[in-house]
Amino acid sequence: MQNIGAAALFLPAIQRVGKSLKIPVSRLLMPIGFSAILGGTVTLVGSSPLILLNDLLAPFNLEPFSLFDVTPVGIALVVSGILCFVVFGRFILPKGTASEGDAESSTEIESVMEDIGEIYELKTPDDFTDFRESITVGYLRRRYLVDIVALTEAPDFKVISPGPEVEIRSNADIAVYGRENDVRRLAEKGAMIIKDNLEVFKDEFVDSASGSVEAVVAPRSPLEGKTLNQVNLQDRFRVTPLAVYRHGETYRAEIGDLVLAVGDAILLHGTWARLKILQEEKSLLFTTPVDVELLRPDKAVFAALWLIVALTMVLVFKIQLSVCLMTGALGMIINRVLSIDEAYRAVDWRTIFLLAGLIPLGIATEKTGTAAWIAHTTLDIVGTVKPVVLIALIGVLSTIFTLVISNVGATVLLVPLVVNMAIAANADPRMAALVVGLATSNSFILPTHQVNALYMGPGRYRSVDFMKAGMLVSIIFLAVMVGMIYLVYGL
Repeated sequence: MQNIGAAALFLPAIQRVGKSLKIPVSRLLMPIGFSAILGGTVTLVGSSPLILLNDLLAPFNLEPFSLFDVTPVGIALVVSGILCFVVFGRFILPKGTASEGDAESSTEIESVMEDIGEIYELKTPDDFTDFRESITVGYLRRRYLVDIVALTEAPDFKVISPGPEVEIRSNADIAVYGRENDVRRLAEKGAMIIKDNLEVFKDEFVDSASGSVEAVVAPRSPLEGKTLNQVNLQDRFRVTPLAVYRHGETYRAEIGDLVLAVGDAILLHGTWARLKILQEEKSLLFTTPVDVELLRPDKAVFAALWLIVALTMVLVFKIQLSVCLMTGALGMIINRVLSIDEAYRAVDWRTIFLLAGLIPLGIATEKTGTAAWIAHTTLDIVGTVKPVVLIALIGVLSTIFTLVISNVGATVLLVPLVVNMAIAANADPRMAALVVGLATSNSFILPTHQVNALYMGPGRYRSVDFMKAGMLVSIIFLAVMVGMIYLVYGL
């Protein structure tokens, strides 16, 4: 997957690991972000510059690269980058402290969730409803201060975010949020069994499937002057209110009967799909952005199938890479792995328009002889050099370009230029173009790469932090790249 997607996927997990191990998150995010960028060099579809490379070589009638031609070089780059942080991480990463790491990785919602407790799964006894009146979700909340976020009404029927009037049955599995002492008190009084881990609801309550957000009652909202019981968010949206904040106070007991006012913040728990639906009801609440990607594990087989189809087209039938990838994407849309709207939103239209302008510019520099003139002028300045030295110079030039413009833009502009330089210097033009495709991922010194920009805020990084670590990683990147191309392709 694209490195920015992988980086976003790992972000919440890294924050939790840092907090649990008392490691400052600033010492974790940068190595993983750099590794995500380096991982894009392992195959020809790992990063945008490498995806474009064969199309940029076509006007020169050069042999295209296959999917795994770059793999030996890419693996060496990944390993060297990881080893760099293992060996030199203590010197080049921000120091930080454990307490600062906690502060960085915690949000207000997380701190309140700690006060509310954790999620537990319990099992009611066989005679739970035999000798007592019906016990409802709302009764358990009022009596024991625990929130039931899921239960089973039959062996194969689960109810997520049940309403307060829903009855608890015998031999039922229930998932509750609460402090440990409250949950144990509930289990003891109700003769319930507390399970060691989530079993029945393990898929519903993984971080990728559900979570908590803060919602604020908006001005002129229909919720103003009403209670949560009257609004009935649980039945309408299948989300569970866990707490209400008002003027610095946190309310947990009897929040269903609390009359809401503008500015009240409500902590809601539910599946990301349900929370997204609630977020779209902008007339009701302002909610914190729900940026988690919705997973569809039931579609995993179709996704894998079309990935295999795309790879087979590339490796066996030698069809153009862009056609193969489009075929795989179209197949996933047909099988509803993702919708048309999701596919449309996933397109980076800024890159599309950037390429629409840069590709004609690159073609123009080639057709008018500008690229050849620049190449000869540069070689006249540098003098006669060996092919390996030329490759190193191209790597440095590509690295400098990608620090000030996008890696895609740098690739489109530089490939025609370096191909002409290689031809004039009697070097392999394909290797010169490959160096550009790889070296435009050497974007560590400044937080201009998308992954670096994503991690800069959560890691509390400064530009000087990227310069300190990125300078060393960039030098190692260039040395390993040139060395591997020399060994693998024999310049």
